[in-house]
Amino acid sequence: MRLKLTPVPPVTATLLLGLSTLALTSTPGLAGDNGTQGVMFKQSDDTPGVVRIEIDGKLFAEYHYQGASRPYLFPVLAADGTLVSRRWPLQDSNDEAHDHVHHKSLWYAHGDINGVDFWSESAEAGKTVHVKFLEMKSGRDVGTLVSRNELRSKSGERIATADHTVRVYRTPGVRMFDYEVTLHATDGDVTYGDTKEGTMAIRLAESMRLKPNEYNVGKPTGHIINSEGVRDGQTWGKRAAWVDYYGPVNGKTVGVAIMDHPSNPRHPTWWHVRDYGLFAANPFGLHYFENKPAGAGDMKVPAGKELTFRYRFIIHAGDEKDSRIAERYEEYSREPVAP
Repeated sequence: MRLKLTPVPPVTATLLLGLSTLALTSTPGLAGDNGTQGVMFKQSDDTPGVVRIEIDGKLFAEYHYQGASRPYLFPVLAADGTLVSRRWPLQDSNDEAHDHVHHKSLWYAHGDINGVDFWSESAEAGKTVHVKFLEMKSGRDVGTLVSRNELRSKSGERIATADHTVRVYRTPGVRMFDYEVTLHATDGDVTYGDTKEGTMAIRLAESMRLKPNEYNVGKPTGHIINSEGVRDGQTWGKRAAWVDYYGPVNGKTVGVAIMDHPSNPRHPTWWHVRDYGLFAANPFGLHYFENKPAGAGDMKVPAGKELTFRYRFIIHAGDEKDSRIAERYEEYSREPVAP
C-alpha cells in the first residue's frame, strides 16, 4: 500500500527562530452573551502547562502539555457537563479501577516508534515533549490549537517531531472535535512498529465499561458498535470507519464516537477497544489483530517526509442511532482535507 508522504525540511535553528515569532491568535471576547459565545482557548491562571477550552463559556476540556509523558486532555465533558473520561490517575477516586496508570483520559501515543515505547510509562519509555504552540485561535464556530512536540527517548535523543492539532467545534447538542497528528521525520527514518499498544485513545468513564468494574457489578453497563455492525467484545481488532462506545453515567446514557478519516493510511483502521473502557484507533498492530507475521504492521516514514493521521471525536447523548453517528461520519468523510 502506498502512503501519501510529504517532504518536510529539517528542523533547524533558523526554522525554530521563525516559529518562535509566530503570533498566537486568541480572541479575547467573542460577540454574544457577556462575550462568551464561541470556542475559547485560555491559558490557565491556576495551573501552569494547561490550556482551558470553553464552548459558550462552559468548560469542555483542558489541554495538559507539561508534567506528563505526553500531552493529554482532561477532563473531557459532554455538552451537559457529564464527565466521559476516567478520573484516575489524574484525580483521586475510590470507585474506579486503578489500572494502567498511563491511560490518562485522552491522548495520542504509540508503543513502538523506532523501537522506543511511547505508550507506557515504564522505566525505559520515551516521552512526547511539548516545545511550543504554533497556533492558538479562538472563534465563534471553531477554535484551533496546534502544538509542536518532540519524541524523545529515555536518554533524551530526539527521534522525530510531531504537531498535534486540536480543532474544537461549536455544535448544538454534542461536543465535536478533531485530533490530528503530523509526524515529521526530521531526524532520520521513522518506523511505527507493529504493536497493539496504541494509538489515538481515550479511557472512558468507568460506568460506561462493557465489563463492569468491581464497584459496578449488577449495574447497567456500556456497549460498543462499529460501522460494520459488529458489537461489543467482537469489535476488538476489527477494521471499521468508526466505533461508538456508549453507556450510563449518573443515570444518563452518553457515548463517544471516534472516526477514522478516509485520508488516513490503511483506512479503515483497526480498533484496540477493550471491555474495560480503553478505546483506541490503531493502524499498526496487524500481528495482534489479524495474527499476521510479526512486523506486518510496521509503517516507515522516510527521513525528510511527514505523515498525518486525522480523527474526529463526537461526544453525544444516547446510542449511535440517537446521535446519527453513521450520518455524521458521511459528512466528515466528505470534508476537504486542509493542505
